[in-house]
Amino acid sequence: MYPVTTPATHDPTLLVHGGAWAIPADAAEAHQAGVRQALETGYAILSLGGSAIDAVEAAVSILEDDPTFDAGRGSFLTSDGRVQLDALLMDGGRMKAGGVACVERLRNPIQAARLVLEKSPHVYFVGEGAEHFAASHGMTLIDNADLVLDRERLRLAHAQARHAAGLEDETFSGPDIVPGHILHDDKSPETGVPFDPASLARDPASPGWQAKFPPDIDLTGPDSPGDGSPSPGWDSHDTVGAVALDGHGNLAAATSTGGTLNKTPGRVGDSSLIGCGCYADNLAAAVSLTGWGEPIMKLVLGKWATDRVANGTPPELAAREAISYLYNRLGGHGGIILLGPDGRFGLAHNTPAMAWGLATPSGLQTGLSL
Repeated sequence: MYPVTTPATHDPTLLVHGGAWAIPADAAEAHQAGVRQALETGYAILSLGGSAIDAVEAAVSILEDDPTFDAGRGSFLTSDGRVQLDALLMDGGRMKAGGVACVERLRNPIQAARLVLEKSPHVYFVGEGAEHFAASHGMTLIDNADLVLDRERLRLAHAQARHAAGLEDETFSGPDIVPGHILHDDKSPETGVPFDPASLARDPASPGWQAKFPPDIDLTGPDSPGDGSPSPGWDSHDTVGAVALDGHGNLAAATSTGGTLNKTPGRVGDSSLIGCGCYADNLAAAVSLTGWGEPIMKLVLGKWATDRVANGTPPELAAREAISYLYNRLGGHGGIILLGPDGRFGLAHNTPAMAWGLATPSGLQTGLSL
């Protein structure tokens, strides 16, 4: 008797992002190389008939292990100089999810999130409880110092000096270099602004918005270390994520982050919250977001975007609408990858750059802007 298998009816698709922010020129190659490695690893699983959830977990694990990105080793530091990690994984076919937050002794939080999804009746664990759960299912606990890089200690010192001087964080928005362009500090307690229809004309998510930015931004300005190297405020990094559609039509999403630079210990952002920075539903779409988490959380932006797709909006348009909504409603900055159950996809960002990658049967593509 031969095993009965379900024939593949969809072209496997994998979308990956390595963060939306002001990626400096000297970091571009590392970002594209990291994204490509994640694509190759995740798509190898899909191309052999593997599941979407296995593919996104594998892709994000690669990005967590790459210190180029703000996930896993090399992440931003909290205000007291430690790494705290958050991650979420969601299976759109089974409508199961697993998340962890504020973990300090796990090298790959996305793998801990997978254990929560598969091994627990609960959906979310935090702090020591998450670490103990992961360890009880075979994950190795490490010293937090193993996740900390000297680069990040210097970056933290620079950020704290800027904060003490009353300067806002421009990691995601970039400096206010566009005439008439309203940029808000996304970390301020309230960033809500009244909706202005005229703002659509200056919307960074609109076509051609990047043409408004000078081609060569000065990375050695007054906030630089003074040795000609880029300012740590620019030489930064951000959340990582992946969404996938497998050959059997199942969607999955994964997002992982070290959070924001100089955050208060215990702060949790959008990345590991269902419907905020990550979501997947076979009847709607799969999504992963990147950027300042507070505005994204307030808008429950991931669910907002997938609902648009469920109601008939093409993902390529829904992605742009989501970033427009983020900016026009709360002055927020970030990026999105969005994948529908039919394989159509969308990417958008209103930051100076976003590291992204796409893998389909036609090949692999990577980029730093759209």
